[in-house]
Amino acid sequence: SPGRARHINASRRACLVARFGFIYTQERFDAETLLKTYISDMETVQRIIYTAAVESFYAAKMAYWKFKIRVKEALSLSHLGPESLEDAVLDYIVCHKDAYDVHASVKEVIRSMNINPKISFPPEIDFIVLSTLIQELCCLAFSMQTLVPPLDVAFGIDGELFNESKYYRSADSDFTAAFVAYHVWPALMEDGVVIVKGEVVTKR
Repeated sequence: SPGRARHINASRRACLVARFGFIYTQERFDAETLLKTYISDMETVQRIIYTAAVESFYAAKMAYWKFKIRVKEALSLSHLGPESLEDAVLDYIVCHKDAYDVHASVKEVIRSMNINPKISFPPEIDFIVLSTLIQELCCLAFSMQTLVPPLDVAFGIDGELFNESKYYRSADSDFTAAFVAYHVWPALMEDGVVIVKGEVVTKR
């Protein structure tokens, strides 16, 4: 029933949002600790992790889109109802998330990071060391696409005006600065509205 579907969607949403928070507080910290054994500059470490998060969401969204097309083509041959084809496709994907090739997404993320001019220069680090974090983020992002509406991370650019409703400032920020120097963690969005704030460093 529609009421049950809404309840299930709300329960899954709450679990996924909580998982996003846990990755931010725990697994991001673990990744920082790991990277600091290779790279002494904290800004570079934080830029790398932020890029990994954003690229993971992008790769998972692309994989979801391709997966959804394949499922829709397959189900359209035999679908009779009573639910709509779109709902049937969504139900199928939710029940068969294990069919998502997350390892392909992880490779895609690492490839993108290797050609990113802001973070690709450190020769002392192979981004494959972040595979565990990237895999967690890709799986989370893929699952977030099955929500109605889906969840996504905000797009951030260096030098943007600091937005208090979108970000927290890191402890080492200049709290009088009006502009974002760089991003530490992306904000989580639903239909253009921030539901979990991200983290940035502001400097003059």
